[in-house]
Amino acid sequence: VGTYKPEMLQKKNAVLVDGVVLNGPITDSKAGEKFVEEACKIIMEEVIQKANDVTEKVCEWRAPETLKTILDLEMRDAGESHQKLLQLCQDVIQYSVKTSHPRFFNQLYAGMDYYSLVARFITEALNPSVYTYEVSPVFLLVEEAVIKKMIEFIGWKEGDGIFNPGGSVSNIYAMNLARYKFCPEIKEKGLSGLPRLVLFASEECHYSMKKAASFLGIGTENIYFIKTDERGKMIPEELEKQVQRARKEGSAPFLVCATAGTTVLGAFDPLDKIANICEKHGLWLHVDASWGGSALISKKHCKLLHGIHRADSVAWNPHKMLMAGIQCCALLVKDNSGLLKKCYSAKAAYLFQQDKFYDVSYDTGDKSIQCSRRPDAFKFWLMWKALGTAGLEERVNRALALARYLAEEIKKREGFQLLLEPEYANVCFWYIPPSLRKMEEGPEFRQKLHLVAPIIKERMMKKGSMMLGYQPHQGKVNFFRQVIISPQVSREDMDFLLDEIERLAKDL
Repeated sequence: VGTYKPEMLQKKNAVLVDGVVLNGPITDSKAGEKFVEEACKIIMEEVIQKANDVTEKVCEWRAPETLKTILDLEMRDAGESHQKLLQLCQDVIQYSVKTSHPRFFNQLYAGMDYYSLVARFITEALNPSVYTYEVSPVFLLVEEAVIKKMIEFIGWKEGDGIFNPGGSVSNIYAMNLARYKFCPEIKEKGLSGLPRLVLFASEECHYSMKKAASFLGIGTENIYFIKTDERGKMIPEELEKQVQRARKEGSAPFLVCATAGTTVLGAFDPLDKIANICEKHGLWLHVDASWGGSALISKKHCKLLHGIHRADSVAWNPHKMLMAGIQCCALLVKDNSGLLKKCYSAKAAYLFQQDKFYDVSYDTGDKSIQCSRRPDAFKFWLMWKALGTAGLEERVNRALALARYLAEEIKKREGFQLLLEPEYANVCFWYIPPSLRKMEEGPEFRQKLHLVAPIIKERMMKKGSMMLGYQPHQGKVNFFRQVIISPQVSREDMDFLLDEIERLAKDL
């Protein structure tokens, strides 16, 4: 595609500079178009059309060293033929995990939304960057519309926001924004001369809180982790104690990070009570609703986030429960006075000129820590346009109904044991194989049970029948965490999951 054609060198008017022919393009567009057409055919046949087929494998497991030999990963001086490249495309698809498969339950994302997928095709083809209106007019307006609508669901009358690459980045944004609000001089003067800043988060918070504190120079030792109850919710009384302790120590509390939908248990912190404490002590309240925020779409389940309207900032990832496609993550801020821009603006004169011929308030890139930025809001917008709010609500309601069904089935089956009643789409449970069922619960029992989930996980991966996560947690030995998201998932898949675990573990 990118090589010179001999006829180009034979042209009488050929212009060479430093031995490089400058006449006409060097790309063979016809060959390129043909490659795209054939590759899209493979994607359609091998990914999209097979996405709902439960007879297909979730993954074709190969060990890393084996996969290296299959894929031919070496880059060479000469380009490969189109036929070889198409075969590589086939191989990549074959040996990748099919996250759209109805029996992929491994992560907090799953399934395929066709409208979001088409939106991604469009943006990949257009290759835009969302920082100025002149280069991204449509996508900036789309982002503005989506942020406005998300703010309405939070319950704010006004606000601001920015889409960014991941909930972890949203949490970093929020932590830095809260610190800037607490001490605006930090932007110019840096960390020197500041008091010891302290923030508060629950024991069940996302690990990105530690990363954010480390990245921002706050330090992980300055996160006060608040005890949680048996369901994984932050205990407000413990938060109050820790805030008072920090003040007695001479520290400067500035932020509380609550969680709406914890990663493992799917717990929702009591936001109203936490907000009371934040108001009392003048603390910024950030809610990490990356996972649980989509419950706001459901009239039935939005009560899980009661009090979220009192937050100062919210992280919400539509690429999770709502299936907008990775990555689609928003940080939403109640302040509408330009705080985001004041905090992050660097006023690059070559990009954000103030004497442009259009309204430069649409050049929103200076609100971001990024320069180049993907139009992630577009895939959420097109999906929302296609399904309507009612369609998105149905997704949330059905996922939680399936979680409830699975929990009830677990209670009925010998050998299965729930950790706790699910509040959201996380269903956490142990499978106790026949050999352990009559054993007295104690250290030896727990040690043996700890080994069960990893063995079952290995077997399901190598068989390719499904993918299901497991982990130890807060002193509890390994248990399965099943997450339901995709509307392609059915009651039959829930039954299969339990049957398959029994099949895979019958000899344990």
